[in-house]
Amino acid sequence: MTTVFRGRFCSSVGVLTLILCASASAQDGLQLFHQMQKALGGSDQIAAIHDFEERVHARTWNNEGKLNGEERKRTRWIRPNYLRLDQVGHDNNTYSLYFDGTTGWEILPDKSVLKLVGDELKFAQGYLSGINFKIWLADRDPSYLITSPARNVIRILNKHDLQSAQDITLDPSSSLPLKSAPVSHKGSSHRGQTETQFGEWTMVQGIQFPHRISMIKSGAPIAVITVDQIKLDSSMKPDDLAGKPPDLKPDLGEQ
Repeated sequence: MTTVFRGRFCSSVGVLTLILCASASAQDGLQLFHQMQKALGGSDQIAAIHDFEERVHARTWNNEGKLNGEERKRTRWIRPNYLRLDQVGHDNNTYSLYFDGTTGWEILPDKSVLKLVGDELKFAQGYLSGINFKIWLADRDPSYLITSPARNVIRILNKHDLQSAQDITLDPSSSLPLKSAPVSHKGSSHRGQTETQFGEWTMVQGIQFPHRISMIKSGAPIAVITVDQIKLDSSMKPDDLAGKPPDLKPDLGEQ
């Protein structure tokens, strides 16, 4: 789901099979999806959220399993498509980014300011499309196809991005998400894919949010994220997100 700390490939045969089989499981998928929405706080309550702010800290590991140290991140979002990310981390994982759904900018560790293009634009687009509120309201967006490939599993596919299909496994007791992972297809290169696990769900203004998120790759942790604070509907405006920090350092909102 949303919290990301910096190729996917999908065979056309796998995607075609997914679409052809969708009608058989769509009803079960929507039923599970609506159970999840209810457990999260209700679709109308989720849809009524105007803006969101989240501050987290995380431990991350490199590909050799060595601890990188702690990273901190502040995410702000305003409906429908305004996004601001500020992160302080190791190496090149320190940055600020603003995206209005079409264009935006990024400030790199050396304080250079770049327009979002190429891979950085794709990163911003992917981050925005994967933000919790868009996934949690996927049944209201005709771009998404919702099915169920297995018991207590919801599969969500964006029809405009066939490589983005993900499976969300629900807790059979609470109907809250336990984990999510990209869908593997026969002949694809999803080996070593990242699984995201959710825990310590806490209610904020009537909506449930995970306060501990673990990202696992090939059985090893690559990030353990702890949510420090979540704010909803604090009357943020797009100009609040678009302004570049005067010192060109990430704005973590700390006093």
